[in-house]
Amino acid sequence: MDTETVSIPRESERRLQGVALVSVLGALGLTLLLEALDQTVVGTAMPKIIGVLHGFDRYTWVVNAYLIAAITMIPVIGKLSDQFGRKWFLLAGTAIFLLGSVLAGTSQTMDQLIAFRALQGAGSGIGMALVGTLIGDIFPPAERAKWQGIFGVVYGFASLVGPPVGGWLTENGPLLEPLVTDATRWRWVFYINLPLGIIALIILYLCLPSSISERSHHSTGWAAVRRIDFVGAALVAAATICLLLGLTWGSDHTIGWNVPYVIFTLIAAGLLYLLFLIAECFAIEPILPLRLFRNGVFAADLMLSLALGMILMGLTIYLPFFLQGVLGLTPTATGTAMIPLLISIIAGSALFGGLIIITKRYQIATIAGTLIMGIGAFLLTRMTSSTSLLEAAIYMSIAGVGMGSLFPVMTVVAQNALPPTHLGVGTGAVNYVRQLGHTLGVAIVGAVVNQSLSHDVMPRLPGALVKQLSPSELQTVTDPQVLMNPAYRETVTHNIQQLVVNRAVAHVPAGPTHDQVAASLASQVAQQTHHLLGQAFEALKLSLSVALQHGFIAVLVFCIGAILATFFLKDVPMTPPQPDEESEKVETVIERKEAVTKHRESVLVIPLMSDL
Repeated sequence: MDTETVSIPRESERRLQGVALVSVLGALGLTLLLEALDQTVVGTAMPKIIGVLHGFDRYTWVVNAYLIAAITMIPVIGKLSDQFGRKWFLLAGTAIFLLGSVLAGTSQTMDQLIAFRALQGAGSGIGMALVGTLIGDIFPPAERAKWQGIFGVVYGFASLVGPPVGGWLTENGPLLEPLVTDATRWRWVFYINLPLGIIALIILYLCLPSSISERSHHSTGWAAVRRIDFVGAALVAAATICLLLGLTWGSDHTIGWNVPYVIFTLIAAGLLYLLFLIAECFAIEPILPLRLFRNGVFAADLMLSLALGMILMGLTIYLPFFLQGVLGLTPTATGTAMIPLLISIIAGSALFGGLIIITKRYQIATIAGTLIMGIGAFLLTRMTSSTSLLEAAIYMSIAGVGMGSLFPVMTVVAQNALPPTHLGVGTGAVNYVRQLGHTLGVAIVGAVVNQSLSHDVMPRLPGALVKQLSPSELQTVTDPQVLMNPAYRETVTHNIQQLVVNRAVAHVPAGPTHDQVAASLASQVAQQTHHLLGQAFEALKLSLSVALQHGFIAVLVFCIGAILATFFLKDVPMTPPQPDEESEKVETVIERKEAVTKHRESVLVIPLMSDL
């Protein structure tokens, strides 16, 4: 037979105890840490990687390939884990991630690295979809807030410390001649995953029960396979890829939003999402059951998750721009200056997580947290070039406490509002929209900053310099990197001086005094150009400060959206949810249809056999 009844484990059978509980939580935390770390750890290693593998024109895809593959996997795996259990998906995802790490570390070309990073991302997406879901499987509703908060902080911590860890490994990673030389120390950015990941893999294999989760149906074999929503999975994956590609290309200032293929990709994403919603109406086991959106708490939670993703990335990407480009900090000092944000996120998560555990309610805590986050974002919009580092740290801390308050909430709300059979779908949906929020946040804030900068900086530039330089040369002079990278600034200054001097000397008439006049003119023009460039860089700093203010205003708008969402986040009692009666009815009808079909087949087969 294709189907058989699978007993659902009782509450006491699904709870881990003692050493097994500690081991599984440690392994889950380690898995999440490594997979979240790999989103940002590569950035600071890219200059060395490009020096070895070349392919500067594709360097952004080393990060983008990872993120796109990870986000694409989240909703699909969330649903499949509800159907077939979570343990073996998590083990497979961790193994894929480690395989991708090994291959990425051995890459010989940029194209290989991009492909292997996509493989890494696919494994990472499986882990991101399931770690939070397993916390919901392991702990009853009243205890989830604390643990989801802790794991949320692990994710935030990994995102913030990724760049310095990547830089340290690139400069100080161990040597293994001839496999790893001084020039290829960056390979440890990937190899470091192996020992830690293998430990986590072994622990999960030995200690994580296969029966930890409740299944959404009782079918096995081909009957279970037939229930998989292949069409929905393909459509949501294609839609996600198109959306992320369109946002990535559009937010790149070298491409822009008006390019035809960017517009086409975004339109295709919208159409694919529409087709996905239509397909979900007819699927037996939809990737995302649309009836879940009738649950107002779940819908509000998704909006809050989207807003938090946009806020988090909008700040963590562009605050370093302000610290380096406007306040003039070094990259190392910038990393130190970001510590208050990390500490405040941890403190906010612990504080509000404890409050939720004590009160058994989350709406008031969430409203308070988003209001604090909004106040912090408003203060960040007031920062200028005269803002002190202490003031910036205080503003970041206020915003961080507010953001931290949401980490224990989002997954807990989804898991508490939905039945156990939809734990994977709900948790996956929250993680999916939060990851989409990361990309949307960077795209929207980046578009605001770039647009503001391009309009504000040109009127501020010295007119004499504007007359001497071409549009492409002016674009080089107004690149914010000249404010954040002293070596790049010196290179730009030298190159522009040389161009202007060469143009001036070319007009010196020939004659016996040509060389003398040319040398005198070159010295004069070089000094004048150096002075004008200094003025241009100061103008750029002022314009960057204004542009970042506008970018932080966009973040403030996201915060207002988050505040509004919290008013629809009604409290649901933190008690074990009841089985999904509607799902059970649907499954009963399906099983009866299958039984009737089998009965009809047997009625036809028996006479035929008797004739034989």
